[in-house]
Amino acid sequence: MLKDAWSLAIETLSWIELKKFSEHMALAKTVKQLSIRNPDAIRLGYGLVLETERRRNLIDKYLNHTLGSKKLEEFTVGIQAFLRLYVYQTRVTRDWEGFDLKEAEHIARLGRAILGWETLREVEPYLGFLLTQKIEPILEAAKDEEKVALQTYHPAWFVKYCFDLFGKEEAVAFLEGNLTPPETCIRLSTLRSSQEEILQKLDAEGVTLEKVEPLKHTYRVIRSKNSLNRIDSYRLGFFYIQDKASCFAAEAADPKPDDTVLDLCAAPGAKTTYLAQLMQNRGVVYSVDYSKRRMKTWRQEVGRMWVNIADPVIADARSPLPLQVEADVVILDPPCTSTGVFAKLPAAKWRLSPKSIEKMTDIQWMMINNCVDKVKTGGFLTYSTCSVTVEENEMIVERFLQRHPEFQLVDVAPRMGLPGLRGLEKCQRLYPHVHRSNGFFIAKLQKIA
Repeated sequence: MLKDAWSLAIETLSWIELKKFSEHMALAKTVKQLSIRNPDAIRLGYGLVLETERRRNLIDKYLNHTLGSKKLEEFTVGIQAFLRLYVYQTRVTRDWEGFDLKEAEHIARLGRAILGWETLREVEPYLGFLLTQKIEPILEAAKDEEKVALQTYHPAWFVKYCFDLFGKEEAVAFLEGNLTPPETCIRLSTLRSSQEEILQKLDAEGVTLEKVEPLKHTYRVIRSKNSLNRIDSYRLGFFYIQDKASCFAAEAADPKPDDTVLDLCAAPGAKTTYLAQLMQNRGVVYSVDYSKRRMKTWRQEVGRMWVNIADPVIADARSPLPLQVEADVVILDPPCTSTGVFAKLPAAKWRLSPKSIEKMTDIQWMMINNCVDKVKTGGFLTYSTCSVTVEENEMIVERFLQRHPEFQLVDVAPRMGLPGLRGLEKCQRLYPHVHRSNGFFIAKLQKIA
């Protein structure tokens, strides 16, 4: 099992490095490629990937410090992945204090078995040094922003951005909040049964829950005897594993039974299935996404969750939408930098640069403008992202209101987050360190004339 887990971790990290895949995509490709079926091996391997990626900048800094004249990037991606995992397991898990020689020797044997003795021979001489070097000199030599970046495991440019946006004290709290993955939440499906009956069924399956207020159908998972996606209640569509920020977005949109709803960037289906639930499966939801691969998952989830009012539309929301509708509710959750989900998907941190924000705002601006004529007079446009940057959030909304005076900001209900920045207090923001969820922004606009 341990060899399978390490094989999976090395290969998954290699795909992330080579193709800039997300952790989920790289894991799925690796599981298929290596034909690994053991769920315990997959769980352990994926955990190694997430926690190594989470601390990648400090691990790389330590490796380059110890390797001396030869830099980490000069090795093959397989060796890079092994060295990062080796440092994580032998040093980071022990808070850089002491080491277990037998554990280190066992990991080295795993590396030889997976990568081959000839491949690993190049770095064998460094493995002992990596067990004994101190981390303190590296941190002490770093300047303020770089030191915070290394201590909280974020790119230095993003640390500076957060200092400028939130102030140093609040920025450090936010960055430290990204070190802990958000709590696992599920949304119960009242299309399938009553909440009371579902709660009884989940309790019988060994799932202990706690209600998330003020949301209607969302519960945090306190404990579960088995993986949530392997129990009968999941397979039968009694619940959806969904971050509470995502549940919040659907409730804020507040669709009513018999409404016409337009869900843009809809795959893989979390929003669509909750919108349909809130509509009691009455009315119509047009779900638009450009990705045929993601819409295949959307179809599976819509079926599993007993939704029968959703129509899939393969289209790119950056272009005029191929739908002749005026909707009561339009909900746009566009692609973003994902700066609010670093705790959940840490590899995203290392793919971004300041230019990424500019690129995403261009896409978001095109998409939100393509919503204008799809909202009926009196209808609502809900805009949300899982980013914390003002450029992708408040500044998009400000610009939109200047261009389209027929829209006005309205209050978001329920009141769950903190007020938006730049004076847009009717918007709401969620933060990992405050709300134990993904970082999130939401604005609700009504077409008044």
